[in-house]
Amino acid sequence: MDPFSKTHGEELIELIKTNAPTDVQLLRRLYDDFDPSIYSEGVEYYFNQSEIKRRIIKVPDDNGNMVADPDATNHRLASGFHKLLVDQKTAYLSGEPMTFGSKSNDKKFLDLLYDLIGEDFEDTLPELIKNASNKGREWLHPYIDEDGVFQFIIIPAEQFIPIYEPTKRKELLGGIRFYEYSESIIKLEWWTDTDVSYYEIVEGELVPDAMEEVNPAPHYNNGNQSRSWGKVPFIEFANNEERVSDLLFVKDPIDAFDLLFSDITNTLDDMQSLIYVLKGYEGTNLAEFLKQLKRYKAIPIDAAEGSGIDTLKAEVPVEAVKTQIEELKQSIFAFGQGVNPNPDIIGDAPSGVALQNLYSLLDMKSSILERKFTRALRRFMWFVTEYLKISGQGEFDYRDITFSFNKMLLTNELEIIQMARDSVGIISNATIRENHPWVKDQQTEKDRLEKEQAEFDARLEPLGGEDEDEPIRD
Repeated sequence: MDPFSKTHGEELIELIKTNAPTDVQLLRRLYDDFDPSIYSEGVEYYFNQSEIKRRIIKVPDDNGNMVADPDATNHRLASGFHKLLVDQKTAYLSGEPMTFGSKSNDKKFLDLLYDLIGEDFEDTLPELIKNASNKGREWLHPYIDEDGVFQFIIIPAEQFIPIYEPTKRKELLGGIRFYEYSESIIKLEWWTDTDVSYYEIVEGELVPDAMEEVNPAPHYNNGNQSRSWGKVPFIEFANNEERVSDLLFVKDPIDAFDLLFSDITNTLDDMQSLIYVLKGYEGTNLAEFLKQLKRYKAIPIDAAEGSGIDTLKAEVPVEAVKTQIEELKQSIFAFGQGVNPNPDIIGDAPSGVALQNLYSLLDMKSSILERKFTRALRRFMWFVTEYLKISGQGEFDYRDITFSFNKMLLTNELEIIQMARDSVGIISNATIRENHPWVKDQQTEKDRLEKEQAEFDARLEPLGGEDEDEPIRD
């Protein structure tokens, strides 16, 4: 390839900047060059379809060629470590709903935000974390539906090709979304900051989508007016700066564990059958020998000296296997930056410091994703505030919203409650309530306390008796 020639992306960017019609052939080349399989391995391991599932045990045939052995014991046991690590990270970051805040304490903005995305986003966030951890990135697509309602959906990373501004990788210049419509048709959408063009691949040919009446189409309609966001409405949720799967760092030890565990299981299965050593039976038909043994539980023995049968049984190096398995487990949790759930490690009632140490690697890994997601959420808020403006619900600054991931850290509750009790009079009651392990919402808890106090005061008798206004009689 000529080093001075333009790349497909640069050619497309030039077309966009000059407002030239989209080059269909160029779009097709971008689609053909995209490799969605780079996102599949983490997903496969998440669903226990690891390398061991594809193992074939081979033996040499009569010609010396290696062929599959149909009679070999071949357990293919996938361990599921990757799913455990990803689920730990997902639950740690989103086990409790995310808290949205306002720098300016704009309650109206927060109420509108919750009404707009609320519970739907609480369900979407864990999926974004899980998918980004498996693939390295995932996309969120905000849009306005036919009824004028703000919506958003997850677009799988393997179905979206981003086109970035060469000098600013954080800015999307365009994007190609595609998906399988039927066995013979693939739908393809070319998105820019002003419109979307619809295509389909039919019998290998990329052509405009005949099912779309308006093509190119606006991003949405506001009444009778066609409108655009002014930005490409796709938001990247990255797992890390390199946009790689969490599997990358633990695949080798997971594969080694699966192989060792499967081989040990094969050996234990094979040990259930004795290996018969025939002495003085040269030329004996082995099939006939086994038939006699199974049918009569006995076999005839030659009188010749040295004739007979011995048995062999495989031995498993138990201690070596145990050591290797534990070493691999430790490597997986260390390199995967997870928490080993082994009770021997966690203990019955670990201290707060011990729990912090236990969760330190998981917290480190999660914090990287948290920073990337916070930037993505800020971009998402831009679309939210744009919708609030065009729908006449008010104008707000998208940068006013703050995001808090309420991490689910195991704690020593007794230790924290004792610390809270000892802190009365030293710090405010609001701070104590915020950090109490049983309190989910500090303001709600305060309201409950005040209500209980009021009810208690109402039940108290007046100091002067049942009726202070009643005159005292001699």
